[in-house]
Amino acid sequence: MKKVFLTVIENKALTDSVYEMKLQGDVSDITACGQFVNILLDGLYLRRPISVCDCEGDVLTIVYKVVGKGTEQMKDLPCGKVLDVLTGLGNGYDLSLAGDAPLLLGGGVGVPPMYLLAKKLIAEGKEVSVILGFNTKSEIFYEEEFKKLGARVTVATADGSYGVKGFVTDPMKELDYSYFYTCGPEPMLKAVYKTSTTEGQFSFEERMGCGFGACMGCSCKTITGYKRICKDGPVMKKEEILWQN
Repeated sequence: MKKVFLTVIENKALTDSVYEMKLQGDVSDITACGQFVNILLDGLYLRRPISVCDCEGDVLTIVYKVVGKGTEQMKDLPCGKVLDVLTGLGNGYDLSLAGDAPLLLGGGVGVPPMYLLAKKLIAEGKEVSVILGFNTKSEIFYEEEFKKLGARVTVATADGSYGVKGFVTDPMKELDYSYFYTCGPEPMLKAVYKTSTTEGQFSFEERMGCGFGACMGCSCKTITGYKRICKDGPVMKKEEILWQN
């Protein structure tokens, strides 16, 4: 973990509620796909944890959905604004287990961390398939970005307004894959767990206090005991997960 000051160089809307922000500065502590950053915002006590979407050179890309005071403030941040950011948080995905044909599944704001993961896996010569899940056509983002990487992309919408009608698990049933990686809301993760035919890794979304394991506010029970989503996670392997009712 490193505390750095990053400068906003771009902040734009992707949909009515989803925004993409590019930050420039020292991002050397971001070393794994699936890590996150924690951003301090004016007038708010708790930092806002946001997944890393991409990190190249000295530029960090994050994608966030406006859902509360923090993200509402973020969407209006101008270029040139300097932010206090904790970087390199979380464990990230283990790419060594991917096999030759990994499958990546992202739902809603669980899509962004799949981008850097796809980028890295494709650079390693893997045949990457990606399933992106949304409620409706107007919420879709990053479909073309994944295609430009060279991934085979399927989009599923719950209302059938675009792509496959249903959830990410519907096209998942029709694909052959060596391993899977996923991020999204817990109901989606549970469905992926039940549908999957291989081992895989799950990235969990959780409310966090500190973001680096001190407050124990985001602990969850696993087969090896309690783990902190922010520090021991957010990524966990399929075989260690104990789902809570």
